[in-house]
Amino acid sequence: MSVHIGAEKGAIAETVLMPGDPLRAKFIAEKYLKDVVCYNEVRGMYGYTGTYKGQRISVQGSGMGQASLSIYANELINDYEVKNLIRVGSCGSYHKNIHVRDIIIAMSASTDSAMNRERFNGNFYAPTADYKLFKTMTDTAEKLGMDFHAGNILATDTFYQDNREGWKKWAEYGVLAVEMESAALYTLAAKYGARALAVCTVSDNLATEEFTTSEEREKSFTEMMILALETVVNL
Repeated sequence: MSVHIGAEKGAIAETVLMPGDPLRAKFIAEKYLKDVVCYNEVRGMYGYTGTYKGQRISVQGSGMGQASLSIYANELINDYEVKNLIRVGSCGSYHKNIHVRDIIIAMSASTDSAMNRERFNGNFYAPTADYKLFKTMTDTAEKLGMDFHAGNILATDTFYQDNREGWKKWAEYGVLAVEMESAALYTLAAKYGARALAVCTVSDNLATEEFTTSEEREKSFTEMMILALETVVNL
């Protein structure tokens, strides 16, 4: 067992889907996986292992924010030898043409966090998705006939911003959307030799003020869930 994950060695698959919401982890496991075993309930951060089309897959909640995700990503990679981590999350669109429930596959992740500036002694690191995971997911989406957007997203440390207009600068430079975990995920995967990718469903739009409810975010973003699972099968 690790500090925050109460699983025995071998209980977690080499590929893990990582929703922020532990209830989304529960939903994915119960809806899509067979022979499911719950391996973690520590702090209510549910983790499950099962099979999808014969492929062994785990689903582990990460919590909100880069600090929380970093705990789970570190332990999954270093204590449980996880090789592939796919974030299945929600995000806020910065553009009118990227609508609620659209899928965004993150090629790279800008950030306003100080975590990497401290790690790199004030220099700036560019957190980037693993190419094989990214290519496999985009090919899978096209094969399934799923529309998606691909590009740079912002991983922020602050959900409630003091500057309510600050997002417009990121949008001006082509950043597609905002969430709170991907930059840390990409950085840690790169450090420890794992592969990482973030795919997000748009839960709200800052440009149009559209939004979804918490229940919708937990249970209705099924297209993204299927895309992630099918990507694992096609790796």
